[in-house]
Amino acid sequence: MHDLVIRNASLVDGTGSPARPADVVVDDGLITSIEPAGSGSAARESVDADGRLVTPGFVDIHTHYDAQVTWDPWLTPSSWHGVTTVVMGNCGVGFAPAAPDRHEWLIELMEGVEDIPGSAMTEGITWDWASYPEYLDALDRRQHVIDVASQVAHGPLRAFVMGDRGAANETATDDDIDRMAALVEDGLRAGALGFSTSRTPLHRSKDGELVPGTTADARELLGIGQAIRRAGHGVFQFAPEHAIVPVAEWPWMRQLAAVTGQPVSVNLNQPDTATEVWRDVLRLLDEAHADGLPIYAQVAGRTIGILYCLHGSVHPLLFHPAYTEVAHLPMPERLAALAEPERRRRIVHDVPDDGGLFDKVVVANLGRIWAVADGDIDYEPSADDSIAAVAARTGVPPMQLVLDQLTAHDGNGMIYAPFFNYAYGDLSMTYEATLHPHTRMGLSDAGAHCGAICDGGTPTFMLTHWARDRTRGPLLPLEYVVHRQTQQTADLYGLSDRGVVTPGRRADLNVIDLDALGFGPPRMAFDLPANGRRLVQKATGYVATYVAGARIVDHDTFTGALPGHLLRGPR
Repeated sequence: MHDLVIRNASLVDGTGSPARPADVVVDDGLITSIEPAGSGSAARESVDADGRLVTPGFVDIHTHYDAQVTWDPWLTPSSWHGVTTVVMGNCGVGFAPAAPDRHEWLIELMEGVEDIPGSAMTEGITWDWASYPEYLDALDRRQHVIDVASQVAHGPLRAFVMGDRGAANETATDDDIDRMAALVEDGLRAGALGFSTSRTPLHRSKDGELVPGTTADARELLGIGQAIRRAGHGVFQFAPEHAIVPVAEWPWMRQLAAVTGQPVSVNLNQPDTATEVWRDVLRLLDEAHADGLPIYAQVAGRTIGILYCLHGSVHPLLFHPAYTEVAHLPMPERLAALAEPERRRRIVHDVPDDGGLFDKVVVANLGRIWAVADGDIDYEPSADDSIAAVAARTGVPPMQLVLDQLTAHDGNGMIYAPFFNYAYGDLSMTYEATLHPHTRMGLSDAGAHCGAICDGGTPTFMLTHWARDRTRGPLLPLEYVVHRQTQQTADLYGLSDRGVVTPGRRADLNVIDLDALGFGPPRMAFDLPANGRRLVQKATGYVATYVAGARIVDHDTFTGALPGHLLRGPR
């Protein structure tokens, strides 16, 4: 008798092949056979999928659970959205290695770069490690609902080896590079899946300092590449300055890929200031692969956009003195103050005397922000529905629309403001980049940007928007959408034991009611340690999610099972 049979599935197996009817048979945490639908094999647990979609568990390669993983076994939001494996330690920030006197500094670095409440990390992190291998050991002692993998991050590494010189982005000496490379090699041999760094001035600590490694020269980066070569595995992931990556970064990226023989993964987004650079990146990717160099661009499934709300990190009213006068008040009192007629008049009609800052940051962008509807959120909104367009059409002052939206629902109203990947006013850039053979699905940033961005639900969005609901351009084939976030992402990090529903692979599986699949608008929750806030967005339509054959989700609700483990190295 088998452990589990999922019967009558519409199986999309992760390879890119079309859906087919099948029964999926599982024993000892592995898929043992794929049989014709309705085969009748006996099992201790039998699930009739009744034609529902069955896929591999999703593999999210760009998360920031480095702190949350130390206190939270549930790893939401990812585990709400069919994700069964996450890779963290991206963009050069993390918590190991960590000298005892650097704990608060590392928290402030993560808080500044990834907008995770510092108070939550201060209360939640246990710090039962110093070295990176000890960090992995600490994670290995914990139970989680899904599997977790980590990368060595440049920021903590540089500060650990170079102290204040490293934190201040001073040039590394040969001895510094040798020591960093040795620690990276130790980390990879202990189980890290890669190394990450940041090259963008957008990434700064809480005190405004650049992430250590931002200005590291090619000598340092290639020295770390030698550690990857010696270890024999390891993705080199980094966040570039998006407007200049092809010009400034590509020569050392090619050298690095040649030295290591391992994948180089560069984040790719479209800034409004350089709308066509992404096309240059795709061309350079083609050239690199023609030369046998495994360089990939990691792309998001939708815009990178800020969700403005009064509980959040930023919103348009923060730039108006009539709001900042009352911003310190608890929300009920703040809402009452914002309802005062004279204060409303000032916000709606008065332009602050601030040298043009309010005009530049708020007024000039009213055509690029959208009110979030009560029951849904449109991630590909039309310019005709922007705040500016609605104001022009209705005659209502635009700042009145902003004020009324943000104060709605007891101060939980939201406004959506895309800032990457929406220069064309639709998702055509994302569509083209997603179809490119040398890009990979990523940049969900699950676990991070708690007060401004909520993209951990991207796996669900990919199935709903791109494979089912899109109206402003072509859809993507369902089998391709599944392939993008299963086999492709697993294989990039050497996780070839998962990502495909075939005999011998891990029984990481989703049973999905595709017709019912969806999610509502994000909301602000206060469920981190120290009552820290974060934007969350739950899914509906996950009939079941399995990790190594253990059911962790039953109709969008956790079962209580915690079968997830730390992954050490490629499989």
